[in-house]
Amino acid sequence: MTTMGIDPKDLTEEDLLRELRHLHATRTDAFLHGSADALSRHTTRTEELEEEYLRRHPERQVDPERLREGARQR
Repeated sequence: MTTMGIDPKDLTEEDLLRELRHLHATRTDAFLHGSADALSRHTTRTEELEEEYLRRHPERQVDPERLREGARQR
């Protein structure tokens, strides 16, 4: 993995979550108004941070409403 910025493995839990929240909050702007390079970089960094979060939390709590079965029940 080629990382620009701090390697996600080196981030504290608090920093990782802050970075993920920021990237998710800025996604639409990057998608609608960013250059191709900016969008690509945003996507890559988001993937890096999300992969690190999933590595740290493989058994994360999943909301049943976010599963297909939950959607069918709605």
